[in-house]
Amino acid sequence: MLSDPLFIVVAGAALLVLVILMIGIGGFARGGDFNRKHANRIMRYRIIAQAVAVALILLFVYLRRSGG
Repeated sequence: MLSDPLFIVVAGAALLVLVILMIGIGGFARGGDFNRKHANRIMRYRIIAQAVAVALILLFVYLRRSGG
C-alpha cells in the first residue's frame, strides 16, 4: 500500500486534518487573543480539509474495488 501514490495522498490529507485540529484545540485551550481572532477560520480550514480527505478516501475505495 505504501507504494500506491493515492494512498500517500490520502494519508497526507488525514494528517493535515489532524494538524489543523490540534492547532484549533491548542488555541481553544490557551484562549486569549489568538483564539478570538482565528478560531472560526481554523474551524473552516478543518472542515474543508476533512471534506477533501473524505472525498479522497471514497475515491481510493472506489478505485480499489473497481480494480483501478
